[in-house]
Amino acid sequence: MSGTSIDWDLELIQKYNYSGPRYTSYPTALEFTENYDESAFLQAAALYPERPLSLYIHIPFCHRLCYFCGCNKLVTRQLHKADEYLDVLEQEIRQRAPLFAGRTVTQMHWGGGTPTFLNASQITRLMALLREQFTFDAHAEMSLEIDPREIELDIVDHLHQEGFNRLSMGVQDFNKEVQRLVNREQDEAFIFALIERAKALGFTSTNIDLIYGLPKQTPESFAYTLQRVAELGPHRLSVFNYAHLPTLFAAQRKIKEADLPGAEQKLDILQQTIHDLTASGYQFIGMDHFARPDDELAVAQREGKLHRNFQGYTTQGETDLLGLGVSAISMIGDSYAQNQKVLKDYDTQVQTQGNALWRGVKLTRDDCLRRDVIKTLICNFRLSYSAIEAEYQIDFENYFSEDLILLKPMVADGLIEVTSRELVVTPKGRLLIRNICMCFDIYLRSKMRSRQFSRVI
Repeated sequence: MSGTSIDWDLELIQKYNYSGPRYTSYPTALEFTENYDESAFLQAAALYPERPLSLYIHIPFCHRLCYFCGCNKLVTRQLHKADEYLDVLEQEIRQRAPLFAGRTVTQMHWGGGTPTFLNASQITRLMALLREQFTFDAHAEMSLEIDPREIELDIVDHLHQEGFNRLSMGVQDFNKEVQRLVNREQDEAFIFALIERAKALGFTSTNIDLIYGLPKQTPESFAYTLQRVAELGPHRLSVFNYAHLPTLFAAQRKIKEADLPGAEQKLDILQQTIHDLTASGYQFIGMDHFARPDDELAVAQREGKLHRNFQGYTTQGETDLLGLGVSAISMIGDSYAQNQKVLKDYDTQVQTQGNALWRGVKLTRDDCLRRDVIKTLICNFRLSYSAIEAEYQIDFENYFSEDLILLKPMVADGLIEVTSRELVVTPKGRLLIRNICMCFDIYLRSKMRSRQFSRVI
C-alpha cells in the first residue's frame, strides 16, 4: 500500500489549510447558470448515445433533523408526502427516459434526504417504474443510503429482493454525547445488525460515513468510534470534515460554536483517523475516502482506472450520469444540469413542463481538458503529460505554463514532483490534493470573488 501512503507534515497542512472546492465536478456548481436550457440538455443527451448510463435518484425526506446536515431535505413524518413526490417523480422519469433509449444502466444510487423514508411498497413502486423505463445491466451497481434510526431489518431483505447490492449508512460518530448534540442518537448494536444482515444477504459493498469536527468530539472520543468501525468492518469508509456554515444552513445554528473542536484538535482527530484506519487495513483512496485493499475502488486506483463524479469516487468511467428528483444534478455529454432545488418549484415545473431543469453549464474544450487533469490527479495522484496531449492535441507545458508556475511553491514544499513528462503527488501532498488541483482551476484564478467552501482539511 506504499503507493497510497500519507506523510503527515503538520506545518505544511496548516500552511495550506484554506477553503477550496471538492471537485466532484469541474467547473464547480458555482459556475452553473440559468441560461442553460432544455434545448442544451437535449443536445447533451444526444452527444454520446453509446455511453452507459448512471442514475441518481434524490429522495428528499427525513424523519428527523440532523443539526450538522447541509443536504437538500424536507423533515416530515407524513408518509403521504412521499406518495405525492413519487407521482411527480414518475412524470419526470417518463419524460427523461426516452432520451436515453438504447442505453444500458450500469450504476444507480438513491440519495437524500433518506431514501429509506420510503416504505416497502413505495420502494417497489419506484423500482418497477425505473425497470420499465430503463434497461439495467444484469450486474449493475445498485446502491442507496440508509438511516439506521428509521429502518427495520426486513427492509434490508426487501432492498436485496429489489436488486440493491450496496448500502451506505451515515453513522457520523458512536459517541452518545456527540450524537445527542447533533440530534442523531442511534442504537450501536442495531447498526452492527444491519451491516451483518447486508453481508449475509450478499450485498457486495457496505459504506459507513463518519464526520470529524462535530461538537464535543475529541481525539480520545473519536478513537472509540474508529475502534468500533474497524470491528464493524465495512468495505468502504468516508470521513468528512464538518464545515460549520450556519449562515447557509439553518439547522447548524442549533450547534454551539463553543462546543466545536478547535482547528488543532480537528487536525489531531484527522491524523489519528488516518493512522487507525490504515493500521486496521484500510487503504487511503483520497481526500476523505478509505477502502479495503481488495475493494474495487482500491484496485482501480492501483491500476490507474479510478474515476470521480457527483457521487464521489467510482469505477464507472465513461458513463453519463442522469439525476432525477428535486435538486438532482446530471453530468450528460460534456454538460452539467441541475433540477429545481425547492420542492414546490420542482413539483410545479415537472407538472407544467415535464422536466425540472433549473440551471447548468455546457463545458468548453478548455473546461473538459482541465476537468480531466483535475480528475486524474484526484483519483490517481499522478498525471502523464502524454495522455493529455494525445487526447487534446496540445503541448502540455505550453498550454499549462501559468498553472505550472502556480505549482512551484508546492513543488518546493515537496507536495508534488514535476518531471519533464509527468506530475506525481507525493505522500506529503495527498491530503492536500485539492490545493494542487486549484492551480489548474481557471475560474478560481480569474474570479477572485468571495466564496464559501469547506476547508481542505
